[in-house]
Amino acid sequence: MMTQPGEISPVLATQLHSHFTDEQILELTLDVMKWNYQKVAVALGIDDEIKPGELIDLVYDGEGNWIR
Repeated sequence: MMTQPGEISPVLATQLHSHFTDEQILELTLDVMKWNYQKVAVALGIDDEIKPGELIDLVYDGEGNWIR
């Protein structure tokens, strides 16, 4: 999905549908897309570090939103 979305085979689609509903597959797809939007900024070197040179904890609220 992330590197070659056109390569999702009919076999994989069938496997997904055996475990998930259409709505769940859509939700998973959108979640993957959400977490990949930053790749453009990283590739261009324009992403800002929150705390330069430091790792930070990723903390989320009950809705799944990142808390700074």
